[in-house]
Amino acid sequence: MAKESYAVLLEHFQRSYRLIVDEIGKVIIGQRDVLDQILVAILSRGHCLLVGVPGLAKTLIVSTLADIMTLSFRRIQFTPDLMPSDITGTNVIDETTEGRREFRFVRGPVFANIILADEINRTPPKTQAALLQAMQEREVTVGHETCPLPNPFFVIATQNPIEQEGTYPLPEAQLDRFMFNIWVDYPSQKEEEQILAATTTGHTADLGKIVNAQQILNMQKLIATVPVSEYVVQYVSRLVRASRPRDPSSPEFIRRMVDWGAGPRGGQCLIWGAKAFAAMDGRYTVSIEDVRHVAVPVLRHRIACNFAAQAEGVDSVEIVRRLIDMVPEPEIPKYADADETAAMAEIEIEQE
Repeated sequence: MAKESYAVLLEHFQRSYRLIVDEIGKVIIGQRDVLDQILVAILSRGHCLLVGVPGLAKTLIVSTLADIMTLSFRRIQFTPDLMPSDITGTNVIDETTEGRREFRFVRGPVFANIILADEINRTPPKTQAALLQAMQEREVTVGHETCPLPNPFFVIATQNPIEQEGTYPLPEAQLDRFMFNIWVDYPSQKEEEQILAATTTGHTADLGKIVNAQQILNMQKLIATVPVSEYVVQYVSRLVRASRPRDPSSPEFIRRMVDWGAGPRGGQCLIWGAKAFAAMDGRYTVSIEDVRHVAVPVLRHRIACNFAAQAEGVDSVEIVRRLIDMVPEPEIPKYADADETAAMAEIEIEQE
């Protein structure tokens, strides 16, 4: 791809990104980091888990995002009595005009571009697992039939961290399918005042359609073409491997406080997220800072702290921050100067 054409595509990408953010800003006040991370996940073909106390507009963010995109949207309210077939669909028996009976597959709500899995930890593990194949392979198997899901497809799940009665913690295999674990925090005082003033007037914002499915796919393709240097790949590998307590490169506090660390998928998500942030910032290549920018939401749910960490009041976020501070950047190879290189070349010629 020529540099000029790539620059034009990157400019279009940035323009679309700004339009999306500006349109969401008509409804959502603040939460810019949360919005950016959700968009990074979408543009990287990833899924994200929003964790926060009730009333912080987690569901509103997702529904607003769906409103400004020309994409199909389904909200699934996860409850204790929800069954896997309520998500994926089921086979029903139809009677034909000839009097024969045959099965017909009725598609569930998972067959949409955007899936809001609201309070995903409210349903038993067997129902949570109904999303595993959909999130990884982007297809659903029911009986003998395997059906592809729409493209693009992404799951945005919400979870309440404080009310644990009647909940079912997500299994590690499911958590690892989420590219980002995004913490939704309280707004600042100024933002909260704006929220109170804007939401108590009865006014409803008119949202326009900013992007369609093909534009999202084109933006995803652009993210895939953002180059990543071997230097950045080495740093990502060091960061991920240092989170594993049995790896020789892991620091002492990891071996003492962590049961297991991030797998290769964590490194992949670090690179994809760094690519998206670089493109959103209008840069042609990925930097180490881009990796550090996405390290916490990518790794916080992929590092399991043990009792020693809990006793010292250390959580996975603190572990990731310590890793960022301790893991060194790869050394840039030093090349000999021109005179020394020429002299070595002359010696080799004479020896021949």
